[in-house]
Amino acid sequence: MSIFEIIMLLCFGSAWPFSIYHSYRARTNAGKSLVFLCIVLVGYVAGVFHKLYYSYDGVIYLYMLNGLMVLVDILLYFRNRKLMAAAGSP
Repeated sequence: MSIFEIIMLLCFGSAWPFSIYHSYRARTNAGKSLVFLCIVLVGYVAGVFHKLYYSYDGVIYLYMLNGLMVLVDILLYFRNRKLMAAAGSP
């Protein structure tokens, strides 16, 4: 277990609640990129698999938590796209 890996995941992970809150409240996808969110999710999934197959430790839970938050943001992206379409926004 690396303290630097933990710090990195905590720092990256601290941004996701703000992003989720903004996505939920704004009800729009302005400033969001589905491609970016998917790439980040793939990175966290890769981190989980690395921990499972090569160096299992408690840090896996930070990868899973961060991945879950990105997944929530992706789901909000689709919700917001649906809301924008219903409102007639481009």
